[in-house]
Amino acid sequence: MSTSTAPIHQPGTADGWHGVIRPDSEYPPEKGRYHLYIGLFCPFAHRANIVRHLKGLTDIIDISIVCPYPKGDSKGWPGWRFPKTDDEYPNATVDKLFGSEYMHEVYFKADKEYKGRYSVPLLWDTKTNTAVNNESAELLRWLPTAFNSLISPELAKIDLYPQHLRSQIDSISEWMQRDLNTGVYKAGFANSQEEYDKNVIPVFGSLNKLEEIVANNGGPFVLGKELTELDIRLYATLIRFDTVYVQHFKCNLGTIRHDYPVLNNWLKHMYWNIPACKETTDFKHIKENYTKSHYDINPKAITPMGPFPDVEEGVETDISKLRIGGVKLSAVLEYQAKL
Repeated sequence: MSTSTAPIHQPGTADGWHGVIRPDSEYPPEKGRYHLYIGLFCPFAHRANIVRHLKGLTDIIDISIVCPYPKGDSKGWPGWRFPKTDDEYPNATVDKLFGSEYMHEVYFKADKEYKGRYSVPLLWDTKTNTAVNNESAELLRWLPTAFNSLISPELAKIDLYPQHLRSQIDSISEWMQRDLNTGVYKAGFANSQEEYDKNVIPVFGSLNKLEEIVANNGGPFVLGKELTELDIRLYATLIRFDTVYVQHFKCNLGTIRHDYPVLNNWLKHMYWNIPACKETTDFKHIKENYTKSHYDINPKAITPMGPFPDVEEGVETDISKLRIGGVKLSAVLEYQAKL
């Protein structure tokens, strides 16, 4: 049993599931036992899928992939839909476990009175027939080591939360999540000019700060030579930035490819040199999800063709040769100074 005293889930509430796969818990690591529900459009589900590929877990954890649209009404009902066949929408799949039409049906199998969102990712246990975890930050933290006993030593030694970097990871991830990962949504879903003006500034303040951090650490990763969970967090947002957030969420004070040479180079390195990133990135799902499921933002559901190319080529291995960029708007610089 789990050594934690906190409940994995409070039935009949909006609380999610907080189970952990580990040898001493009720969810021990086993090949084929667990199933992951994701959307290729969702940056938070993308994190879990990157880990799944990075750690060689594709044969250990199978996945079902919802369609990128439609999401439902203004309250999200009935929510994400599975295709009727695997050929209906490229790279979306049927619900391989239950043949469900909608994602909410899977949630109700775990808790008939569940009051929360029917979000992805959702990790399911086929042995106890219930949800294990649907909190992406928690999955990102423990999934990279959960199956180390079942994989090769080379893959097992990949540690995204190494002891000597934990304080830096914790410090940066706090404001990265607040100002960038969820910050783009705060700007994009603003209901007034004042709300938008307030929320778009932290997005670029955090980008300015990250541009400096990567440059000062010498790359190729956020903290230097070691790939950490910060890179996974950042990739899932930046790969969507110029593609979607600039135009759809009005985060257009700057673009990654024009205003942030260091971050653009970091992004190119992640996409072209880390197979798990390219393998899990589907621009059709990403573009069509945002533009065809947010009717209040884009009522005609027209999906822009650009930018082109999706990710530029040509990675500079010597970061010192790159100009350190950033958005120079005074409000952005003032916010950056606080981080």
